[in-house]
Amino acid sequence: MAKFSRAMRMNKPADFSRVFRQAKRAGGGGLTVLTTDNTVGHPRLGLAIAKKHLKLAYRRNRLKRIIRTSFSQHQAGFANIDIVVLTRPDVKGRDSAQIWAALERHWVTVEAQWQKS
Repeated sequence: MAKFSRAMRMNKPADFSRVFRQAKRAGGGGLTVLTTDNTVGHPRLGLAIAKKHLKLAYRRNRLKRIIRTSFSQHQAGFANIDIVVLTRPDVKGRDSAQIWAALERHWVTVEAQWQKS
């Protein structure tokens, strides 16, 4: 299993706005995944977890931890892309197992959208 290092994070607002502008989308399971290509040479993950959807900090943090762990397990299959995971209003009704299952489906979709060359 690969580690989720600092290089795997998207930090700059410009990177997020580029993804929001020209992204391929996949949604479901309380999450929306946006992807676009990048030039850094490896996949990166950005998180946009809305306080509006998960009011309590420990729930937002738990969700972020699940997403990061799942991403690090699948990052070897990704092309050089930026991925932003957004929450949707129905995320608060999901437990950890449902979120894991939704992420698994999203990663399959992302790998299909961006065949590694």
